[in-house]
Amino acid sequence: MSETTRAVRSDAARTVRTILEAAERVLSKNPAASMEQIAEAAGVARTTVHRRFASREALVHAMAAWATRQFAEAVESAHPEDTPPLVALYQVTASVLRVKSTWGFAMSRALSDDPEVARVHADVEERCDRLFRRTQAAGVLRAEVDPGWVRRVYYALIHEAAQSRDAGPEALATRVVDTLLRGVGTGQGL
Repeated sequence: MSETTRAVRSDAARTVRTILEAAERVLSKNPAASMEQIAEAAGVARTTVHRRFASREALVHAMAAWATRQFAEAVESAHPEDTPPLVALYQVTASVLRVKSTWGFAMSRALSDDPEVARVHADVEERCDRLFRRTQAAGVLRAEVDPGWVRRVYYALIHEAAQSRDAGPEALATRVVDTLLRGVGTGQGL
């Protein structure tokens, strides 16, 4: 591949990312915003947006796919299989909350019938279950608690934390993990 071809592809990728990021900002504030408003926020011509995305639906689908990839990368970046379980739980939580706070509109549009989205979410679900089994083996979570139940509660806590705008991802992650552990942890209970 020539240097010119690489530069053109790199520029095209930057343009697409700029459009996706602008679309997230605009659509988060106004889900009915036009492609023209998105183009304006991205600092590109409307024709550039239409050249990259044939329709508004195609743009939203691309946003959901992008956000899903970011979500998977966030989980991977925390190294949940290699890091001590409690540290991994916090790191995964903070990383996911960063994505959800940045890509909330797109994450809410990720269609479960999209095979790639379904695959990513199934992989993340499996990794979460393994992480919760590791936390049980380490004595952080009670042994009798079903990891599938812990995951569902954890997902609900993350969802609620992502809706909150009163703190950053790190503080929210601390809140989520603290709430989870006090609810199903080995500490003094009811």
